[in-house]
Amino acid sequence: YMNRDTKLTSVKIIKELYNSFKKSNIENNFTLQKLVNRSIFLYNKDSGYRKKIFTTQSGSGYLL
Repeated sequence: YMNRDTKLTSVKIIKELYNSFKKSNIENNFTLQKLVNRSIFLYNKDSGYRKKIFTTQSGSGYLL
């Protein structure tokens, strides 16, 4: 849904990571939007999470 409190964006996501995310969340309905919103919240509020994000690489070798 869209309202005045949301921002429509476009990002490119590594296909194999996105497909894996979709498969693992079919039953629990955890959407990419929920993941992004919660990740941004944690990134802004939790320095430990922010450090983990900076040092994490995907299994495909791409720096995320």
